[in-house]
Amino acid sequence: MFKAVCLATTLVLCAAPAEAQDVYPTKPITIIVPFAAGGPMDKLARELATPLQAQLKQPILVQNLSGAGGNLGTAIAMRAPADGHTLLMGHIGMATSPALYRNLGFKPETDFVPLGVVVDTPSVLVARPQVPTGSIVDLIRWMATQPQVRLANSGIGSSSHLCGLLLQSSLKVSSITTVPYRGSAPAVSDLLGGHVDMICDPTPTTVSHIQSGKLKAIAVTTARPLAGTPLAAVPTMAKFGIADVEMSVWFALYAPKDTPPQVQQRFNDALRLVMKTEAFKAAQIASGIQVVQDERATLAGHRAFLSKETARWRPIIKAAGVYAD
Repeated sequence: MFKAVCLATTLVLCAAPAEAQDVYPTKPITIIVPFAAGGPMDKLARELATPLQAQLKQPILVQNLSGAGGNLGTAIAMRAPADGHTLLMGHIGMATSPALYRNLGFKPETDFVPLGVVVDTPSVLVARPQVPTGSIVDLIRWMATQPQVRLANSGIGSSSHLCGLLLQSSLKVSSITTVPYRGSAPAVSDLLGGHVDMICDPTPTTVSHIQSGKLKAIAVTTARPLAGTPLAAVPTMAKFGIADVEMSVWFALYAPKDTPPQVQQRFNDALRLVMKTEAFKAAQIASGIQVVQDERATLAGHRAFLSKETARWRPIIKAAGVYAD
């Protein structure tokens, strides 16, 4: 019940206070995925959609708007109404794009509000079966005998490109030559065919080939082994002997700037409940993906993490002198 003081007229109209208004969400929510359907980001968005729908009591729609390395869909999400009904699924590119693109057109840290980091997707350095990978000594010795060590990546700015930058900086082997592709699928296909020697790619694209024996896992890019996943026995980069190659491809959700704080918190509360469910966690573990269980899942933690990641990658990309535009 609420009290209202109105002028005495034949017809009295009084506005209800904010507490009586509809609570977010009031209509279907669209999650824009700025990459094509079928990829890891699209898969994650769809795995979130159904349980989020149950939490928020509104349909959750996934819309793929690919192009310009993910920047097309991101720019469209930036211009959406700031009411929490159009959101963006982003990944590590939100931290690396400001350095990779000289004319990006948006600023991730100021044009969006972070809603929570959802998962970490580790990368794994894999090689064709003929490459000796018993130890770092074996690997370096083999590289020294090769006129060219072909390190594939799935394109400038991709996670495999970023991992390759760290790897080259750490190993300092002059024979390493990067071979860019237009996506992970053709890069891994050429690795399976023996046309390139190695790639450092996210686990979902490589785990099945490792399990089948078609590729050899050298090391994962996480600080700790991937316990409970198909890659639990694979050493970390540091344990294998490759220093300073620690990274993950994190995926997170965003809303346009000026989205009301109560809407941000309502969505984050629902998201964190979904992230704690056994069904969601099991679906990620099967691909070697880790559900975030730290402060990055919160609004403030995500914001601080995005700032830290942006600062980390800027000098690395600048030193490489390679841009995506």
